[in-house]
Amino acid sequence: MFQITVEQHFDAAHFLRGYQGKCEALHGHRFRVFITLQAAMLDGIGISYDFTVLKKQVGEIVSRFDHVCLNDVPPFDGINPSSENIATTIYNELKSRLGNSSATIARVEVWETPQNRAAYIPD
Repeated sequence: MFQITVEQHFDAAHFLRGYQGKCEALHGHRFRVFITLQAAMLDGIGISYDFTVLKKQVGEIVSRFDHVCLNDVPPFDGINPSSENIATTIYNELKSRLGNSSATIARVEVWETPQNRAAYIPD
């Protein structure tokens, strides 16, 4: 199995509705996003998935979250913009962009801080 990982980031504010603590108040983060794809085989030139294409695809997804209050942006206007929900949202949006590729998403990680991260790992 081959795996590749790209990293993107975005700066955004958010608050967690119903949270009983300081994260219920508006605050911001530099979110770091790591996407890992996996593939059982390489293509004719020896790659599993093009880093440049993947970085562009992820960049298009996270760019709508950059320098906004996440709570104002769908789907987070209806669900809490927790790191777990951000990871799941990125996964769902990226999955539809992969098309007929033999590569699949192995993991989506969202880091709120250098010490705190959440990951979505599909079944």
